[in-house]
Amino acid sequence: MKKRNTLLICSIISGIAFVIIVFLCYKFLPVVPNQIRIGSSYMTMNNVFYKTLNDEIEKRVDENHDILYTRDPALDIDKQCLQIESFVDKKVDAIIINPIDSNNKKLNTAIKKAKDAGIKIVVVDTQLKDSSNVDSTIVSDNYKAGVLCAEDMKKRINNAEILLLEHSSTMSATDRIKGFTDTIKGNTNYKIIDRVETLGQTEITMPIVSNLISKGEKFNVVMALNDQSAIGALAALKENNINNKIYVYGIDGSPDMKKLLQDKNEVTGTVAQFPVKIGQNAIDVVYDLVKGKKTDKEIIVPVEFIDKEKLTNFDIRGWQ
Repeated sequence: MKKRNTLLICSIISGIAFVIIVFLCYKFLPVVPNQIRIGSSYMTMNNVFYKTLNDEIEKRVDENHDILYTRDPALDIDKQCLQIESFVDKKVDAIIINPIDSNNKKLNTAIKKAKDAGIKIVVVDTQLKDSSNVDSTIVSDNYKAGVLCAEDMKKRINNAEILLLEHSSTMSATDRIKGFTDTIKGNTNYKIIDRVETLGQTEITMPIVSNLISKGEKFNVVMALNDQSAIGALAALKENNINNKIYVYGIDGSPDMKKLLQDKNEVTGTVAQFPVKIGQNAIDVVYDLVKGKKTDKEIIVPVEFIDKEKLTNFDIRGWQ
């Protein structure tokens, strides 16, 4: 009998506690009618650039008590297509996408499906070649980034044998390399001796560049599509004990690259992108689109060249 009474009392207390918890949640947690849901997919989260960009989006979404679904396809285009389709199934209001391949038919089909479902599409960091289903594209001035690297190189040396590190399936990377090659075009003192695909990844770049060195390929300039691949090339130079001066250029303005510029003389320069601004622009555009406001079809975020002398203008430990 005593045991039964104890169980009854425990049940009553549990019931009261449950009612109190429900009441407190109802009273103090925000109730959001018409909660906005957003999906974001980046080519890889193995790059702090995209984490920084997405943090700005997440911050604003949290402030508004909305929902953000963030996905990492890890450079797998099929995965990214499935992620877009899952966003459609979730009936999100908008998708922020950083496409792995700017001209992939399967990805374009998935994006069209989302657009046909009434979902707003915002592309960040690199364009889609077919932007007919895109509401807004927000990118750095990638062509200018390549130009700035080439102009700095020309100030430093009169002759160069140049190795290009590329990621040709993304328009942002091809624009950067084009800016560089256009700036040296017609000048026979600056020769491109090789172009290699790296996907912009350190762990892919290092063995590729190391293999070129072991085969006897000679170069005194490395022009990399981003800082990650530039750092991969630098690691390959160290591994092969290359002591002659190699001018290494990257693009991003990442904390790792800025630290190398500060502490060592192995890196020549990088071009700062501003992922914080890109993220802020992206979420501003998303909310405007969802509210039915007009937005710019394309937003170009300016870039800045950084070398050792210009480091004082930047936060070494973080992104811009």
